[in-house]
Amino acid sequence: MAEVSLRIPHIGEGLQEARLVAVLKKPGEAVKRDEPIYQMETDKAVMDVESPYDGVLTVWLAEVDTVLPIGAEIAKMSKEDSQEKEEAPAAQTGSAVADLLIPHIGEGLQEARIEAFLKKPGDRIERDEPIYQMETDKAVMDVESPYAGTLVEWVGKVDDVLAIGAVVARIETEDAPASAAAAAAAPAAPKQAAQPKASDKPRRNIPPRTRAYAKQKGLGEEELAQVPAKGAKLMPADIDLFLSDKPAAAKSGPAYADSEISSQQRILNSRMQRGSTVVVPGTMTVSMNWEPMLALREKIKATGDEFQPSIFTIFAYAAAKIAADYPALRTTIRGNDVLRTYDNLHLGIAVSLPGDELVLAVVDEADTLSWRAFADAMRAQIREARDGNDQANEAVTVNITNMQHNGIRDAVAVVVPPGMATIFLSEVYWGLDQNASTPTMQRQANLGITFDHRIMNGVGAAKYQLALKHAIENIEELVQA
Repeated sequence: MAEVSLRIPHIGEGLQEARLVAVLKKPGEAVKRDEPIYQMETDKAVMDVESPYDGVLTVWLAEVDTVLPIGAEIAKMSKEDSQEKEEAPAAQTGSAVADLLIPHIGEGLQEARIEAFLKKPGDRIERDEPIYQMETDKAVMDVESPYAGTLVEWVGKVDDVLAIGAVVARIETEDAPASAAAAAAAPAAPKQAAQPKASDKPRRNIPPRTRAYAKQKGLGEEELAQVPAKGAKLMPADIDLFLSDKPAAAKSGPAYADSEISSQQRILNSRMQRGSTVVVPGTMTVSMNWEPMLALREKIKATGDEFQPSIFTIFAYAAAKIAADYPALRTTIRGNDVLRTYDNLHLGIAVSLPGDELVLAVVDEADTLSWRAFADAMRAQIREARDGNDQANEAVTVNITNMQHNGIRDAVAVVVPPGMATIFLSEVYWGLDQNASTPTMQRQANLGITFDHRIMNGVGAAKYQLALKHAIENIEELVQA
C-alpha cells in the first residue's frame, strides 16, 4: 500500500481557511472510497469530506477545532496500490509539497528580512511569479516561485529575519523534482536585485536584523539614516545607544508591543466571525427572585457534608433540566436547510482563563443526569477546562455565561455556532418584589437568553425562560425531585 496525504479541499473562491469540526474515522480504521472521514467548517457551511480512496487511515495531523489554511495537510492514508492516482478534493496525490528556501544571492549574505507576502495560503501560483519580497543588506527584491502550484503555508511572518537557506514557505506542485528533498534543494532565486524604492533615501550598510530591530523600536527610515554606526555596519547596539542619548519627548511615535493571538482565541474568533454572518439573534431578559437560591445554598453549607456545590452549579442544573422539555434547545442547523436535533442536551459552560482567554467546559447529556451526578460532572469538566482543554464540539447547542462576580447586570450574549442559544446570569442585586402587595425589597438576578431565531422563535424562547425562572424560584423542589 502507498501512503498519500489528505488535504483541506478547495471548495470555493475566497475561502482561505477551515475548521476541523469532527473526525469520523480513527487511525488504523479501514476507509471506503466516498465514505465521509471528517467534517470541516468554512464561512459558508459545515460539510462532510469524503475519502477519495479505499485504504487505511494512518494518522490525523490536526486536532478537532484546529483552524487550517485551504490546502494544508490534515491526514495521511495508506491507499491500495491498485487504485489509480487521480485528483480529488480532499487529497492531492500526483503532486509533492516542496519547501521554498531563502535564496543564496550573493557572497557574504547570511540573512534576510521578510518585507511582504504577495500570495496567501491556498492561492494558485505560476512559475516565475513573484510571491514575496525580502530585504538584504543590498536591496529589497521580489522573489519568484520556481514551480507552478498552490501555496500551502508561510513558515515565517512579515518582519522575521531568516537565515539564508531557511524554509520560508511550502508549495504543492506537480513540477517539483522527484523527491521533496530535491525540491527543497532547488530554491527560487530572484532574477535581479530590485532597485531601492524611489521613496527611500540611499541605503547604508544596514543588516536586515538591524532594520527589523529599528522597526520594533519605532524608528522610521529617516531616523534610521541619522543613527551613527561604530563599525562598518549599523548594529542593534548602535540603535540602543542612539535612543539612550535621545530625549524621551523627542522619540517618535507612541510606544507599543506586538503579540500573537493564542490558538484558542483564534479558534473562538473564527467561530464568532462565522456566527456574526449566519446567526439571526434575539435577546430577552427577565428578573428572578434569587432568595430561594441563596437559602438552598445556605442549607447545603449547614449540612457540613463534603458535597458543597456552588450556587452557579445549582443554576446550571436547573437550566439543563428545564431544557429537556424544549427540543429546539437541542437543535442546530446543518448547512442551510437541515435541522439536527440531538436526543439529549450537551451543555457548555464558559470558563475564563488567565489573560482573558475563554474556553468551554461541556457536560454531556446534562438533561439526563441526577443532581449529584450533574454537580460532579460539571466540577470535573470545569477543572479540565481550567487546564486549557477546550471541550467545544458540534453537539453543544446551549452555553451558559456567568457574570455574577463581575458586577454585570445586563448583557447581550453572543451565540457561537453550532450552538443555538447562550444563557446569561447576572450579578445579584436588591430589587422590588413584583408579587408583594406593599413595596418589599428582595435579592434578585437577571436571566438573559440570546437565541438563534432561525431555530427558535421568541415565544418558544420566552416559554423556556419563564419556566427556568419558575424553577429557580422553587429550586428546592427541583433538586429534591
